[in-house]
Amino acid sequence: MVSYRDAGREDAALMADLGRRTFTETFGHLYTPQNLAAFLKSHNESDWRTELESPDFRIRIAEGEGGAVGYAKLGPPSLPFQPQGIATELRQFYVLKPWQGQGVAQALMEWVLAEAKASGADELYLSVFVDNHRARRFYERYGFRFVAPYVFMVGSHEDEDHILRLDLKGA
Repeated sequence: MVSYRDAGREDAALMADLGRRTFTETFGHLYTPQNLAAFLKSHNESDWRTELESPDFRIRIAEGEGGAVGYAKLGPPSLPFQPQGIATELRQFYVLKPWQGQGVAQALMEWVLAEAKASGADELYLSVFVDNHRARRFYERYGFRFVAPYVFMVGSHEDEDHILRLDLKGA
């Protein structure tokens, strides 16, 4: 059984831990320990608290047996793209591996789409690692389309991501 709730200020430590765990589980094997450690510094309690307190960010937590199992974070655009309308960005979207294929990602995405539309956005952007084929297929099923390549830094390591866009008027 999975339940969903909006994250609040009191969830800063939980989100910092979940952010580090999900990124490491998904991508940790790709980086040197130094680059991974440098990147994971961005998942700290203080930065999460700042975002959780900001009206510009909306974060949804999926909780299963034993605690948080995934999350989605919407925020103002930060990627290098030229919006075609009123834009919002899916900043992070992660589900721990034991919970993948259980409907958690679909439930979180339905929340993302509803929140983005409710905010008045016409379009939703995200970036995805080029070799994360599972995530790319997932986003494509929802109608996200390629916009441009993007360099995503993990420490001093450059990854190639793709910026994707979804027209919310047609979603």
